[in-house]
Amino acid sequence: MKSVHSSILILGLFLTACNSSEPAHSKDDASHTKIALRSFSDTTKLDTFKIVLNGDQPKNMELVFTITKQGGQQIYTKTLKATALLDNYKESLDLGKKKEQLQFMREELSLFFDEENFIEPAVTESEKPDNNTPDKNFFEELKKTGVNGFKYRLGKESKVYIAWSEQEKKVKNYYECCK
Repeated sequence: MKSVHSSILILGLFLTACNSSEPAHSKDDASHTKIALRSFSDTTKLDTFKIVLNGDQPKNMELVFTITKQGGQQIYTKTLKATALLDNYKESLDLGKKKEQLQFMREELSLFFDEENFIEPAVTESEKPDNNTPDKNFFEELKKTGVNGFKYRLGKESKVYIAWSEQEKKVKNYYECCK
């Protein structure tokens, strides 16, 4: 008799589990968020790098990039509009259809924290500033502090390199190529 009750209970649980479902419009937020822990504002502590893909249509999508210090203070925020990114690539990639545009934005999200984008240290002692260096004094500060940098794309030919300024207590661009 116990086995009959157990069987009915298990069958009931199975049917309940199979019939419960999420609403069709809900989406998995985890698939639209990437997080990396890296030393950035302090070479001995890990900061949280986070990128979130917001929106469901290319015309209203955006990548929101933030860096938060270990203590919880947000030190950097940058919003990259999908329309601007898509416009930068329309000549070289087939992005005419919504499906390709959505795929492109998902790829941008997945590649954002590639290992090559984390630069350790941001500037080496032997590096020299050039015309793409917006602040020569900050460049020299980075040589002395040895903090790490990060680079990200604004478009096909445009990258921004950022690092923490210990003197100014904020994230600054230390290199911008090639607008």
